[in-house]
Amino acid sequence: MKILTTIVLVLLIVGGLNWLLVGLFRFDLVATIFGGEGAVLSRIIYIVVGLCAIYTLVLLPKLHSACHPG
Repeated sequence: MKILTTIVLVLLIVGGLNWLLVGLFRFDLVATIFGGEGAVLSRIIYIVVGLCAIYTLVLLPKLHSACHPG
């Protein structure tokens, strides 16, 4: 479980940095690396990062409980 959580958090950081690049420079690194926004591999990366966000939403109450016991 710890390894999965680490992978999820790393992918969320990558996704967040990609959105930072899009917002600041209109540069989508994922699309550039994997063949464009509509490329199958790019779409898979976007989906995986989105699933990581959902996983983190589910994990958030557990993290809150660990940081604020009682």
